[in-house]
Amino acid sequence: MRFIFKKTKIAGLIVVKPEVRADERGTASEGYKYSEFAKAGIKDYFVQENRSVSRKGVLRGLHYQKAPHAQAKLVRCGRGRIYDVAVDLRPRSKTYGKSFGIELSEANGLMLYIPEGFAHGFCAITDGVEVLYKCSGEYAPGHEGGVIWNDPKLKIKWPVKNPIISEKDLVWPQLDARRK
Repeated sequence: MRFIFKKTKIAGLIVVKPEVRADERGTASEGYKYSEFAKAGIKDYFVQENRSVSRKGVLRGLHYQKAPHAQAKLVRCGRGRIYDVAVDLRPRSKTYGKSFGIELSEANGLMLYIPEGFAHGFCAITDGVEVLYKCSGEYAPGHEGGVIWNDPKLKIKWPVKNPIISEKDLVWPQLDARRK
């Protein structure tokens, strides 16, 4: 099966659409195939997969792993709908501090490839959302970082006004505080 790789306005950030085959039994698709991704320039080896289940209105993020434990991610929504966001934190990038958001859902089957150097977060639009994401590095608690979800400089248009957020995610600094 094939994949369609669509570049975004932020270098390295790619929306991936897998080919879906359907018949009277249902549908089938590949979620990942190294050879196809490598042809598209995505050569990360994914060594960890995470799964979260959230109720409507839950916002998780914006998280990242600091070097030398930075992670690329391949994110998809296995059940329900999410608004998925990546923020460019690469210091020399022309798009530093810019965010990209997209709806990922069980129905649209889209995935978002997020290279190292980005913060990532999502908001559950429906109940019982299942998010699956592959990571190019294992989680390292001592190298965890974050940016506050509602930093006005990021201009993220989250789909909820009063999201449900963990205590940890409520105290991340604003983007400008990272550079100090």
